[in-house]
Amino acid sequence: MSATDAATSVTTMLDAFRQGLERQPDDVLVRTKDDGVSWTWREVDARRRAAAAGLASLGVARGDSVGLLLSNRPEFFPLDLGATSLGAVPVSLYQTSSPEQIAYIVGDAEIAVVVTEQAFVDRVLAAQQLAPGLRHVVVVDGDAPDGAMTLAAVEADADAGFDVDAQAAALRPDDLLTLIYTSGTTGPPKGVELTHRNLIAAMDSIGRVAKLQQGGRVISWLPAAHIAERGAHYYAPLLFGLEITCCPDPKQISAYLAAVHPTWFFAVPRIWEKLKSGLEAMLASQPDERREQVQGAIDAARRKVALEQAGEPVPEELAAAVAAADEQVFAPLRGMLGLDRAESINVGAAPTPREVIEFFHAIGLPIAEIWGMSEGCACGTLNPPDRIKIGTVGPVVPGMEIKLDEDGEVLLKGPTIMRGYRNLPEKTRESFTDDGWFRTGDVGTLDEDGYLTIVDRKKELIINAAGKNMSPANIEAAIKSAHPLIGQVAVIGDARPYNVALIVLDADFTPPWAAANGIEGDLEALAEDPRVREEIQKGVDAGNAKLSRVEQVKRFEIVRGDWLPGGDELTPTMKLKRKPIDAKYASEIDALYA
Repeated sequence: MSATDAATSVTTMLDAFRQGLERQPDDVLVRTKDDGVSWTWREVDARRRAAAAGLASLGVARGDSVGLLLSNRPEFFPLDLGATSLGAVPVSLYQTSSPEQIAYIVGDAEIAVVVTEQAFVDRVLAAQQLAPGLRHVVVVDGDAPDGAMTLAAVEADADAGFDVDAQAAALRPDDLLTLIYTSGTTGPPKGVELTHRNLIAAMDSIGRVAKLQQGGRVISWLPAAHIAERGAHYYAPLLFGLEITCCPDPKQISAYLAAVHPTWFFAVPRIWEKLKSGLEAMLASQPDERREQVQGAIDAARRKVALEQAGEPVPEELAAAVAAADEQVFAPLRGMLGLDRAESINVGAAPTPREVIEFFHAIGLPIAEIWGMSEGCACGTLNPPDRIKIGTVGPVVPGMEIKLDEDGEVLLKGPTIMRGYRNLPEKTRESFTDDGWFRTGDVGTLDEDGYLTIVDRKKELIINAAGKNMSPANIEAAIKSAHPLIGQVAVIGDARPYNVALIVLDADFTPPWAAANGIEGDLEALAEDPRVREEIQKGVDAGNAKLSRVEQVKRFEIVRGDWLPGGDELTPTMKLKRKPIDAKYASEIDALYA
């Protein structure tokens, strides 16, 4: 039985693992880039059993929650599977979490055991002082500080006769598989309760549309607390038999792409924007003749993409020129990026500028937008690789239903939708219509083929002083993609006469650009340099050219320093915290309207 066929026959995620174990026991399931760790399915199973016995010795039982605060490392996989084997609920915590944030989730999820590593153990121990229900802190690497214990010691002290299989036999499809805590843009994070049935349905739908196949490769590099990481780089590999390479530092993703050559790759828009900027910077450094040759090939390929998207015929001469360019120019670029063997590539979590997607389509990397949310296992719509409509997030995935409410809010129904929010029955009820449709909170449109286009979050739409409705996310995407020195943009304009923006310099591209132009200083100093401001103004002008007059950014302020995931301005998944930004930068915003 192939992995794709097996995906339809499993009822729990542990079933998916066991079928993979039977099908490909000696294939590598999880590894590090240098193969310092390279565990087969059989080896992960042995570690799963040891982890389950160790957790059981600490009192973990069916229905309990187990916290995992780990970087992208191999130990995560057998630990998560070990907890699942007990009927327990693994809950990942963001690596950027403060002791107070850890304590909040520990209390809400009733976590008695947290497994972590040296880099985070001090914060977990500090959280323990605030959350007395946290009884045990376990460290996977090195020695354990006072108040904690090592994973090796926990496993060594476990009952050698512990029957993991007897515990696992009690698992049912509607048991909780995990809790995903939302990133908390508007208040305390909510615990999204996802069952085995939810995630099997979601991963099966995504896998079939993306055509995932046994033997494929993915890179685990996003935070494990995010549903996209859990789905794309853990549950889907278990279901379809994919090999996982762990990338502990997301800033190294380019190097990992070049080393791993994944067959499926998912990234947020900012990664694709940076890859595009990097390629363009490399192109700009080429001798004139070579640069003009490559740019001409890209321009021709973009014309071909535009014609195909419009459903118009491609002239034979243009098709032949692009085919030749693909062999001579684009294939080496794909190889350099490490995406030459990619069978499916996706982008999601935020609006992606059309020109970014068109650029990668032109060089032979057809990025497909995907849309979803934690409450639906990140699985709502997905562009099929062979029927991509640029500018849309695709049709609803198999097994799901979609429609628009009277105000344009996107409604979903189907097996991927969560059981509810942890300890929040009223919010759970508010999230569904009377006839069972889930309110996504996103406003969108559906075309004649059922392809969805997202306008913005319903609560984040700007309604200016003249009553004009606008999407800040789309305005931000237009400005951000217009210049590589622009790292983040927050647009303000609700109940105001015009739009203004707070702009953060890109920490990767700005310093080398400044050095090349004889400008010294860190990001804070560069934000005040008139030559940098002049360059940012060019980007704002270019972005404004893509927007209607009322959407355009009239004035902007360059923020000193950087905005980091998990900080005051960004959630751990790099979504803007709009209300905290408005409050923190109130004086700067008021000055822009003075």
